[in-house]
Formats: sequence, structure tokens, C-alpha cells
Amino acid sequence: MGIKVNKIFLLLVLFLAVTFIFRFASVSFARSVEPQSPVIRVGIMDSSFKFLDRSDVTIFGTSECYVCNSLSRSVVKKMPQNTEMKFTLDNDKYILTVKENGINKTFDSKDGFTVTCPKGYIGVKGLVRGGKQALYRGALQVVMITNQKSFYLINLVELEDYLKGVVPNEMPSYFGLAALKAQAVAARNYAIKPRTKESRLYDVVDSVASQVYFGYNTETPEGTKAVRETEGVVAIYNGEPILALYSSCAGGYTENYSYAFSDPDTKQFPAPLKPYLIPHPDILGIPALNREDVAYKYYSTSPESYDIKSKYYRWTKCWTREELEKVLQQNLPVQSRTGFVKPEFCDNTQLGTLKALKVIRRGNSGKIMYLDIVTTNGKYQVSKELTIRRLLTKDGKALPSANVVFRVDTDSFDDISTITAYGGGYGHGVGMSQYGASYMAQEVKSTFDEILKHYYTGISLGTIPVDIAEQPVTQTFYAPERSRAVILIKDRKKLNSLQAVINGKKYDFDLSKYMNIQKCEIDISSYVNKGEENKITFIPACQNRSVISTLRKGNISINLFIKLL
Repeated sequence: MGIKVNKIFLLLVLFLAVTFIFRFASVSFARSVEPQSPVIRVGIMDSSFKFLDRSDVTIFGTSECYVCNSLSRSVVKKMPQNTEMKFTLDNDKYILTVKENGINKTFDSKDGFTVTCPKGYIGVKGLVRGGKQALYRGALQVVMITNQKSFYLINLVELEDYLKGVVPNEMPSYFGLAALKAQAVAARNYAIKPRTKESRLYDVVDSVASQVYFGYNTETPEGTKAVRETEGVVAIYNGEPILALYSSCAGGYTENYSYAFSDPDTKQFPAPLKPYLIPHPDILGIPALNREDVAYKYYSTSPESYDIKSKYYRWTKCWTREELEKVLQQNLPVQSRTGFVKPEFCDNTQLGTLKALKVIRRGNSGKIMYLDIVTTNGKYQVSKELTIRRLLTKDGKALPSANVVFRVDTDSFDDISTITAYGGGYGHGVGMSQYGASYMAQEVKSTFDEILKHYYTGISLGTIPVDIAEQPVTQTFYAPERSRAVILIKDRKKLNSLQAVINGKKYDFDLSKYMNIQKCEIDISSYVNKGEENKITFIPACQNRSVISTLRKGNISINLFIKLL
């Protein structure tokens, strides 16, 4: 009897562990264990945020955890709470080393290892995040990179849980709940649609190179509340989730995406336009700052704006000519390698004497797009805001922003003696300003959707658009108190009926009334719980007996989302 019970118990444990892995591998195993939100793959960097690749890592669980084969999902080893598991590589094999009864025991795999901790969290020994031991929800996976000499440590985590570790590290709790909610939506957008994707092995990294994610140990009640009360909600433009860029402080005037960034694929600068990322002054009536005199007046003074509470709202940097020449001599070769310095400034090139800094073109916010460095040995044109900021360093630090104007003082021989930079803002200044969002939340009393619509032009809020084809699709979302909710179908493809289960109740929506109109909106406000979480499951036409007779041969796939008004 005892042996039989133990075997049954062991089989049950193995089943639960394997199904937990399936959740984070996007495998359809059973409806009850499917992820409640999309799974994000986060590359975990070292404590100094310098390196992503590793030669070894030691992991532990705060409760009983499981090491599984990443490919077969079979359980390799069940580990007690706080047991250290060291992962290394040996040629093309992953090696797991654990200590049992004082003796090292090893396991190897060509498929990699994934660690889960169903009742606790997974820690990385020696890794610090926010001054605390790093702990993570979800699963941790070791993934070999192409050189087979090192690997990445990837956190597989559900999107909503990921955001709980992002929001409090991107925005302080005292910025106000509406600002935190706006941050949650922007971060949700960025997670599913980052500006660049450097590797197929991960979606984002945990540093400012993507957005700051410190995991479970840095979650806060305020941040979690902001995530929960915007659950499933993203910013949408023309039926697609937007690239929701944000920065600390825009200096009172946000910039056009094209004027701050290059195309991540072609390196074209200015980048192609994104119509929802266009310039906005905080105070109506402020003209475009693309002329030198207007930009100088704006950034050498401190007019009212939503960003005024940031210590970087206005800042000043000063160099002697000799100091700046030394900075340029050191930084020009490095920045030349980005391709945004013309002509190329090589390591052995001599700068000569600095004669002038000439701004050739500014964006609407006054952000420098092209800057000429004129010296006795030649002229070098530097383009793009980040290149300019990293070129003009002070005390080894890049300029806070490229929203900067210059005052050049000369000596009695008309040679440059000092250069003073007056600037505003911190970061690229495109999209949402975090300090501006805080001001809008606390001083203007704006709601989170009003904040988002101020910074992202022409957007609407809603769920992530999904294709309804052969399988039911379930979405969970939080409906704000005063919102209306509609199902928006961009092209109904002559489908005459849509079936959906909303909060446990089944509804059939008649689409035939739209006749030849293919774009349609179905008002579901009366079926949605305001100020609460809602769950909706869309039934594919091929599985809906009430509409299958109206279909032509073959399945119909339609794209739709819940639009919140």
C-alpha cells in the first residue's frame, strides 16, 4: 500500500512540474495551466549590467523546485528549498552540478536546463537587483549562444508578472497612481513591441537597454496595483500596438521619433515617421524650437512645464576649450564606429584646435540632429541625439539630453576660451515623459488614459489585437470605471455572426446588419464589469455551429481587439 501511494504521489509531482514548464514554453497542455498573459523572455545581465553572456551561474529556489530538460520538459531533478544548482558548459553540453550528502553530483544535457519553483521564487546567487538578492517569478533557463563557450540566463515570465518587476523600478511610487498606470501600459507595450530585438533568444533585457526589470524582490504594492488595474491594456494606433517609448524628462517638449532615432535595421537617420510619436510642448502656444534663437531662449530659461519638478529639467555644463578638445579627441573615434560621424575620425586622427560648434539642424523640441565640429584640421558632422550626447561628455558622463544650446566665449585673440551648454531633459525625449506623467497625475489630476493620449498622438486603449482562426482565444483585461468597451473587427470578411463568452456567459453577435461594411464595432459595455477584471473568449467561426453554414469552404481568420473608450 505504502509503495503504491508513493508511486502515485511521485507521478503526480512529475505531472505538475512538467505542466508548469509547459506554461512557460507556450505549449497547449491543459486550459487550467495555460499562461494568463503572454510569456516574455528576459535576458538577465550581471550585477553591473555590463554582460549578458556567462560561463557559469548558481541558482536556488525559495521552496522546492524542479530542474527540467528544456526540450523534452522532463524532470531531471527535484531540488529541496535553498539548494544551490550550478550550471556550466562543457563543449556542446550543459552541466548541472549539485551537492548531495557532501558529494558533488553532475547531470548533463544537450538540450539545456529550465528551473521552476511552483510555490516560490528562483534566486541567482551573487546577483543583486535594487540592493536586494535577485529573485524571479516564472522559470529560469540557461541557453547556449553560438560560440558554445557561454550561455544566456533567460527568465521566462508571464507579461503581467514581468510588469510587476518593471513599474516600480521605472517610476517611483510617489509619482501617483495615474502616472504608474500610464507607466504600466507603456511598459506593457514595450515588452510586446520593443524598438530593437538583438537576439532570437530573448525579447528584452533587464536593463535600460530595454526597460528596467528587477524581478520579484523589488515589487511594490503601488506598482502591482497599477499593473492589476490596467491588466491586458495596451496603447493602439491603426489597429496595432504602438512602440511606446518613454524617458525620464523631456524638458517640457517631446520630440519626433524620426528626429531622435535611426532605423534599427537600415540605420537610416532620420528614421521613418511614427505618427503617434510626434512633438508636443507641455504648454500650448510654445512654438517649434528648431531655430537657434528660439531654442536658446527656451533652454537658457525655465518656463512652466509638466517636467519642471525634475532636477534635469534644466542643467548646465561647461568646458574650457582645451578640456573639450581632449574630450573630443577621446570620444570621436569611439562614436565614429557607430557610423554617425562623417568623415570617419580614426584612432590616429588629430583633432587640431577647436574653432566652432555649429548646430546644422534641430528637431521641434530643439534637440540637435546634426552638429558640426569645426577644427583647424577639418570638419566632422555628428548626427543623432545619442551620438551627440556620448560625444560631448563632462566628467566622463554623457550629456543628459541633446536638447542643448551653446554659449561660446572667446579671448582677446578671438579664440574659443570656454563653452557653456544649457540643456533641458534627461533621455531621448520621445513619447511619454515620466516626470511629466507625474505632474499630470498629481497637479493636473489627469487620468492614466489622458496622460497616455497627451504623449502618444491619436492612440486608443484596448487589448492586444489577436487573430481568431481555428482555436478559441481568451483575453483578460481590466475595464476602467468610466469606460465603454467595444469589440473592433478591422475586416469581418463577410462573417455574419461572432460568438464570445464574456465573464462566463455566451453571446452571439449578429454581424449581418453591417451588410457590405467590413469594419465593425460591437458594443459590449453592458456585459463588462467596470473597475474589475474581465475575461472574454472568442469562438472561431469553424467551431461555431450557428455560423458555420454561412461560411464558404475553409476557415475564416479575423483580427480583432477590445477597444476601451
